[in-house]
Amino acid sequence: MKTKSLFFIVFVILSSGFLNAQVYNACKGQNAVYEEVYDDQTGDVTYVPVTTDQYGNAAGSQYDLAIDSAFQGETIAVIHLYTGEGFDFSLPLSALKQKGFGVYRWMNAPPPADSLRKVLENCCQLWIISSSSQMLNQEHIDVIKDFFDAGHGVYIWGDNQPYYADANYVAQALFGGQMLGNYFGDKVVGLKERNTMGGLVPRHLITTGLQYVYEGITIATIQENQMLQPLIYNSEGNIVAAYYEHDGKRAILDGGFTRLYVAWDNAGTGRYVKNAAAWLVNYEHFYDE
Repeated sequence: MKTKSLFFIVFVILSSGFLNAQVYNACKGQNAVYEEVYDDQTGDVTYVPVTTDQYGNAAGSQYDLAIDSAFQGETIAVIHLYTGEGFDFSLPLSALKQKGFGVYRWMNAPPPADSLRKVLENCCQLWIISSSSQMLNQEHIDVIKDFFDAGHGVYIWGDNQPYYADANYVAQALFGGQMLGNYFGDKVVGLKERNTMGGLVPRHLITTGLQYVYEGITIATIQENQMLQPLIYNSEGNIVAAYYEHDGKRAILDGGFTRLYVAWDNAGTGRYVKNAAAWLVNYEHFYDE
């Protein structure tokens, strides 16, 4: 894939600080969402499913993990190394703005380590979208590890071989994570149950409001280790996304960055991205007494 010269785009950069007293919707952690209906005459309460979209997920942003604009004033830094095939980040950018996030993005090459450190001082999380060759170095790793160890979220995105060079470099340094391989998916998966190969892990904050999600087209498989928990299994039962949550630190390792720009309007992608970003704020660690 072709690369271009280094430049960055500032969409919004705001200092981290005050968050709304309430950041999560009442349906947090629920996959199928029900509304309470009260009968004035009998006093009975029944629970009915909310309206769903064409894919079977609860329809409306009130069924995302976070309320709209909850994270106004919070900034996500993105090191966006793979930008081929029209991957301009406009779709996730729009979704993240709905929850109040600003985005500071470097494209095609990482910034110097000292510049990265300075920007991260005002960011709640870092996303890294890998390319096919390693561009980060040990100085970058030192900055990222300091950021991560302080409790700030890190989302590490790779894709099919060989597009996980820096994804594996960073994941190995932070928690011994790794992705490998090339699986052609292009399917929608439901909830992971005992009798299903693929699917979303139910009842996690990140899967709030989701019963179905698009797995991506070309997918790398997350290799299991003791530090990672599965989040999404692809249609063949391999882990495409996993999360880390230990000692007040959170991260996600994902082998399908194609979901960020291919078939975005398929099942669940926008909600998944918003939920993941909300979870990576690590609100419980920094703000919830």
